[in-house]
Amino acid sequence: MKLEENEGFLSYPRTEAATLDNQSCGRSEGLRSRSSIIISQSADRSIFTSRISPTRERVEFLLGEHDEEEDPCPLFTQLNELFPVQDDVEWRETARWILFEEKTEDGGERWSKPHVTTLTLHSLFELRTCIEKGTVLLDTEHRSFKDIVDHVTNLKIAKQSINQEDKKNISNVLNRKHIHQTLKSRRRTVVDLIPSCRAGNKNKKSTDVEFSELPLKDQLKNKFRRKITEGTEAANILVGEVDFLDKPFASFIRLKEPAVLGSLTELPLPSRFVFILLGPRSKIRAYHEIGRAIATLLTDEIFRRVAYSALSKEVLLAGIDEFLDELAVLPPGKWDPTVRMQPPKFVPSPRKRKINLLKEIKMYCNGSGHNPDDKLGHIYPHVSEELKRTGKLFGGLVRDVKRKAPWYWSDFYDALNIQCLSSILFIYLATVTNSITFGGMLGDATDNMQGVIENFLGTAITGAIFCLFCGQPLTIISSTGPVLVFERLLFNFSKDYNLVYLEFRLWIGLWVAFYCLLLVATDASYLVKYFTRFTEESFCALISCIFIYDAIKKMVHLADQFPVNWQYRINDVTQYSCVCVFPDTGNDSSINATEFVTSNSSYMELSEILNWTHVTQSRCKDFNGRLEGNSCSYVPDVYFMSMLLFFGTFFCISLFKHFQSSRYLSSSIRKLTSDFSVILTILIFCGVDFFCGLETPKLIVPSEFKTTNPNRSWVVFPFGGNPWWVCLLSGIPAILITILIFMDQQITAVILNRKEYKLKKGAGLHLDFFWIAVLIILTSFLGLPWYVSATVISLAHMNSLKMESTQTAPGEQPKFLGIREQRVTGLVVFILTGTSVFLSPVLKYIPMPVLYGIFLQMGVAALGSIQFMERLQLLFIPPKHQPDLLYLRHVPLRKVHLFTVIQILCFVILWILKSTVAAIIFPLMLLALAVIRKAMEWIFSLYELSWLDEILPKDDSKEIVSKVEDVDSSDSENSELKYQDKTPEINISVN
Repeated sequence: MKLEENEGFLSYPRTEAATLDNQSCGRSEGLRSRSSIIISQSADRSIFTSRISPTRERVEFLLGEHDEEEDPCPLFTQLNELFPVQDDVEWRETARWILFEEKTEDGGERWSKPHVTTLTLHSLFELRTCIEKGTVLLDTEHRSFKDIVDHVTNLKIAKQSINQEDKKNISNVLNRKHIHQTLKSRRRTVVDLIPSCRAGNKNKKSTDVEFSELPLKDQLKNKFRRKITEGTEAANILVGEVDFLDKPFASFIRLKEPAVLGSLTELPLPSRFVFILLGPRSKIRAYHEIGRAIATLLTDEIFRRVAYSALSKEVLLAGIDEFLDELAVLPPGKWDPTVRMQPPKFVPSPRKRKINLLKEIKMYCNGSGHNPDDKLGHIYPHVSEELKRTGKLFGGLVRDVKRKAPWYWSDFYDALNIQCLSSILFIYLATVTNSITFGGMLGDATDNMQGVIENFLGTAITGAIFCLFCGQPLTIISSTGPVLVFERLLFNFSKDYNLVYLEFRLWIGLWVAFYCLLLVATDASYLVKYFTRFTEESFCALISCIFIYDAIKKMVHLADQFPVNWQYRINDVTQYSCVCVFPDTGNDSSINATEFVTSNSSYMELSEILNWTHVTQSRCKDFNGRLEGNSCSYVPDVYFMSMLLFFGTFFCISLFKHFQSSRYLSSSIRKLTSDFSVILTILIFCGVDFFCGLETPKLIVPSEFKTTNPNRSWVVFPFGGNPWWVCLLSGIPAILITILIFMDQQITAVILNRKEYKLKKGAGLHLDFFWIAVLIILTSFLGLPWYVSATVISLAHMNSLKMESTQTAPGEQPKFLGIREQRVTGLVVFILTGTSVFLSPVLKYIPMPVLYGIFLQMGVAALGSIQFMERLQLLFIPPKHQPDLLYLRHVPLRKVHLFTVIQILCFVILWILKSTVAAIIFPLMLLALAVIRKAMEWIFSLYELSWLDEILPKDDSKEIVSKVEDVDSSDSENSELKYQDKTPEINISVN
């Protein structure tokens, strides 16, 4: 146990500091006096010295010594103050801290909202004096609060700071009963209000007003424990004024082993620190502020590390000085100190602050300022292990298998969470809708050679195989728009030259698989490291806009099937009619049904029909009748009802998604609502549609397994339909489709495997592409569509599996922990897709506008989370109203606009290519995006590109950026600037 003590304080101090050795940055064991006030301790920031201060050196030594150790335990800090109660006193909890301060409001019945602690500079000076002049016990071995108090008071007596009477009074005061917020029950409130009950307090037993050495029941039942992470320790701060002391009594105690100190703390947590400050009357406000100051210091991770590791009082003082170095002071006339500052969305990283501190020390010790080469570490990205070439045949594939094999079984039991159920239902409906949509378009493009049933079967088979054996099981494979364009061109070519489409397609598929396997063998997937955010966002924005456009287009075209009666007049209602007329009798609506027999009805059915004006529309058509009248095409409000379902679904999903960050209900209910947002929305609007009773268009699922075109079989034979030379000619168009599949697959893979998503099990780019090649062979022989990674559903899949911290301190935003990596959700989704034929009786009740609304929400969410759209908005915002974004601080506005304009031009070219007959060269344009990005280095400096995009990897680059700024110190990585958030905003685009 270390003991440090001095007397005479609560005045502006003169300090002792460790000095540097005369040699450059050498550490000195000795101490010398330095007559200067506290503010001079921050000499490392002084303009009158070129050397690092003893403060910084001592903290750097301490942090460097424990650099490899784990971070210190989180602390729950509690401030107790002494209050008079009639003829006695008691301790009451007035504030608490985990990250932010919570105060007991006036009346003591509720906690305030968490807020950032604001301190007076004078209170920090006074606190420093308390530590410097008071008693400091480090690593005491006492296990009870009474023993700690006795030991501290005995030391004070030994130093002749107090007498025996003072010791008795101090012990008596410190051992009085401690009242916490949870103890202020209704019974206590009634006691406070009824004087007769107050009078009865005098007859209480002594145990009712004394400190309890054991935790109370209220402590054990406190629900606030849910907010406390495992391993949290407590720090107890006791301040108050008494009438028997002439000067302050201050002690800082650190226990060698944490111990539960009875009812001292609100929660039954083991205590590590105790700070005691008792003083004469008339200074209670000063004592209160000093208590808040030490509590705030203990919530600072750098000081907390110092407090845990300090071996002497001087090190504690150095920690306080380092805190003062980082302190920001607000002018009193420009800000109201009573205003409670809301917690920031992102708390600055203490680890980065520690790194900056150590870096600054090293630069001073090396006798240099900023090193320009350090800036290159910020600019040039580190290439991950997955993207490095092995130089061996199939070396990347073998490395992927070795990387993923240890995680294989965990990919199944990691799915044991209710979140996966929500993900399965959401992705299943998205996959079914996508399969029906693309199946219908494929049927139209290929004369039903590939239709809805083929798309269902192909999605189920290939998806299940891919999820079982791929490298990134979060990937959802599906038919995509670019592949659909190629299928249409291929079918038209076959039709024009009298070729058997499926046989021709089989040989193209075999060539594509050969090219893909060749790319896998040569580790060609390493090229994806050249796909920067410029390429990813351009592709993502294109796919998102395509499906936003298609979702709205489908809703608009519903007016063709369910027309709006714009010219309807309620006064003319008597003029509207519609009757079924028998074709052979003109307008005679009454006939002898026995004279008309059709192949669609029996004699007995027709004999019962005597008046054709009562026949329904469907029965009229069955009997070959015709409808006559100006109201026959009237459809009551179906179109507008569909629009209501469409936009209602869009807004409802968005509302439920953001409900998790709202203030209503408990956090568990908010999270559950957010996880099941899509399912809840579908159920709500299916119910709305059902109760309204209008015949809105519903989801149509095939009810049996059979080929869409009866003229084809389930297996495609390679020979017999086309000339022999077709198998060789097929290699030419296969090159284009290979480029398309490679770009489509790998761009999505790069987005899914970004380091911001905190994936722990690694990527498998080569392994994924290998299985894409194998599945292309399978689907080509079965005449099923080709499948690649679907950007939309894959990213939506990841979004539905985001993990966030459940134990958060009051005021703290939930931390992004990563993605729940497993294979079960994708596997179950594809199995359910294959069995959808048997679920058609249930699925037929889901309105198509609801599903279109889901696609709209996914596309809009994607566009709202990419930097491209934010820079696009900047074109229309005057500079003085633009948000404070990091890249606007470091890049001239004209360069930002130029970068945006280039990206817009690339987007427009991609849109034109996919919409015209030039779609055949669409794959080449995707490849050209990477070339265009490389050419932009002639227009923008690497420094500018490092902020607007990402720098292409260059192992041999020697360029030194001329404009060097201390970005780390000026721009906190966790400030409230949008793009400094390290929690990824998962882009959800629609494929």
